[in-house]
Amino acid sequence: MARNNKKLVPEARQALDNMKFEIASQLGVNLKQGYNGDLTAKEAGYIGGYMVKRMIEQAERQLSGR
Repeated sequence: MARNNKKLVPEARQALDNMKFEIASQLGVNLKQGYNGDLTAKEAGYIGGYMVKRMIEQAERQLSGR
């Protein structure tokens, strides 16, 4: 399976990184800059899942005008 990690909005990279570290901190996952190969798949999945959940919530708020 080919992977395309190209950001559609490159300016959002820093905001996404900030969100990732904030969520990891809230979940008690020790995330560090650079390589994080010591994370379990479960920990990485939690972080990614919560990021998606938060982005969906933000998009719904924008669409509803709040």
